[in-house]
Amino acid sequence: MRSVSYSMNVSLDGYIAGPDGDFNWTEPDEELFRFVTDEIRGVGVYLMGRRLYETMLYWETADLASLDEPRRVWAALWNPLPKVVFSRTLSAVQGHARLASGRLTEEIERLRSEPGPGDIAIGGATLAAEAAALGLIDELRTRVAPVLLGGGTPFFPRAERRVDLELVGTRTFPSGVVYLRHRVAR
Repeated sequence: MRSVSYSMNVSLDGYIAGPDGDFNWTEPDEELFRFVTDEIRGVGVYLMGRRLYETMLYWETADLASLDEPRRVWAALWNPLPKVVFSRTLSAVQGHARLASGRLTEEIERLRSEPGPGDIAIGGATLAAEAAALGLIDELRTRVAPVLLGGGTPFFPRAERRVDLELVGTRTFPSGVVYLRHRVAR
């Protein structure tokens, strides 16, 4: 059965974007970029909300010839990756994306039961918070940046319940980013 992970960059004070929506502080160093690229190799389907979909659409339309080699590798992995977009406002998506046809629980249950390579990844705080509230996330993978934003979009909106985690792994990058991988204790 496929597992579900939530992986995002987060400030030390717990935000994925600043008060003005800015996330330019998340630009990875080359080692971190290679790490994230390797991480996406283990993903079989990526779930995201509208805002993250629109941000990541860049990779679908980027002029690959203008990108350096690591970013061409990322695009070659990202573009064919099946994506499910949860949106109340979009009527169509492009590339290897499709609009979710059911509720989040239904989509994840169906995807978990499907055979196929790779796990299910969730991106975006709102969608991940909903999945967490429903007990659907198996792993949290945070890349904690050495920055305090003082406000903005939280990694998780306020939790309604306690969730115990088991540390699975850590790694520190030259930029000062610390990767933390936790499994949800069941």
